[in-house]
Amino acid sequence: MDDPHYLSGLQLAGRRVVVVGGGSVAQRRLPRLLRAGARVELVSPHTTPAVGAMADAGELVWHERRYAEGDLTAAWYALACTDDAEVNAAVCAEAEKERVFCVRADEGVSGSAVTPATGRHGGLLFGVLSGGEPLRSAAVRDSILDGLHSGTVDDDRVHAATTEDLPGVALVGGGPGDPDLITVRARRLLSRADVVVADRLAPRELLDDLAPEVEVVDAAKIPYGRAASQAFINSTLIEKAREGKFVVRLKGGDPYLFGRGFEEVQACAEAGVPVTMVPGITSAFAVPAVADVPVTHRGVAHEVVVVSGHVAPGDDRSLVDWSLLARMRGTIVLMMGVERLPLFAKALLEGGRPADTPVAVIEDGTMRTQRALRSTLSDIVDDAEAAGVRPPAVIVFGPVAGLTRGQDG
Repeated sequence: MDDPHYLSGLQLAGRRVVVVGGGSVAQRRLPRLLRAGARVELVSPHTTPAVGAMADAGELVWHERRYAEGDLTAAWYALACTDDAEVNAAVCAEAEKERVFCVRADEGVSGSAVTPATGRHGGLLFGVLSGGEPLRSAAVRDSILDGLHSGTVDDDRVHAATTEDLPGVALVGGGPGDPDLITVRARRLLSRADVVVADRLAPRELLDDLAPEVEVVDAAKIPYGRAASQAFINSTLIEKAREGKFVVRLKGGDPYLFGRGFEEVQACAEAGVPVTMVPGITSAFAVPAVADVPVTHRGVAHEVVVVSGHVAPGDDRSLVDWSLLARMRGTIVLMMGVERLPLFAKALLEGGRPADTPVAVIEDGTMRTQRALRSTLSDIVDDAEAAGVRPPAVIVFGPVAGLTRGQDG
């Protein structure tokens, strides 16, 4: 049987919406109502902590009591989402009398409105109804979103005038390597790119999803080998944008964490080219996480320092106080440190870090070829050499590198 509902977009900004019930259902529904600008009043003797926090923050008005006849007076929309069927029925009855559309969460067919599974993409907001099969609605919604994010579902981007379609550059963090770990916004911008300037550590599989007409520029930076100069990258971004093309600069990890991203932003700004910044999941924290190395842990580490390893300790160009790091008790995450690992380990030992400090080295983190090495500060150099560790790898020094799932903090 076809779903008999009539889909319509409600303009609720500034209008009174009454939510009866402060449990988990309300917790799910409230954020979208608040985002729509509704003037929400919640009626419930108790709430979940998250709903209570919304009230404490002034996002809604909480009437800390049970529902009473008359609560829907002058409302535009109502939700009955208590765990008491009789109360929900009473709310719906009053809504019918007051001519207020009402969603009944526990028995959708008994309300005068239903909540669709909604999705948001760019300037689009869409809803899916399936005649009382919410899991089916959600599955279809998710499939549409996946298609929009990947570009396999066309959202008519040529004619949809949004700010993200204007010529310019999007500086996009691609995450630690696994293409599933790139952000939703990053995928959306990639699907709209005319030119993609990609780093070696950016998720390579995503390039295969691009339309055939998209130009891909290799900006690989290979450690101690061939690399595109930063000047070449900057000039490419500027020139392509000035041609009226939308350029995505796809970088690994997060562009602002040892990614030289802000240098590219400065170069574009000086040339008058607009830049959209899209942060990415940083490898400094994500790679240890997938290898079961938490960079902080209660009672073990209260501090984390992320350090670049492209300059050795003692080098005149170094901005790092290695003697200070050695005296710390927390976590040190070393990026780009494989080549000079003996020098970093020596600096920490000479600075006073205990020789038995746990160390973890995670190579090709989040990728199919990922492997992890556990060792100690005194042995890590020999162990890494024996294991043939190669970049890219994230190195973690500190007690957290010795934790296992069976331990209790």
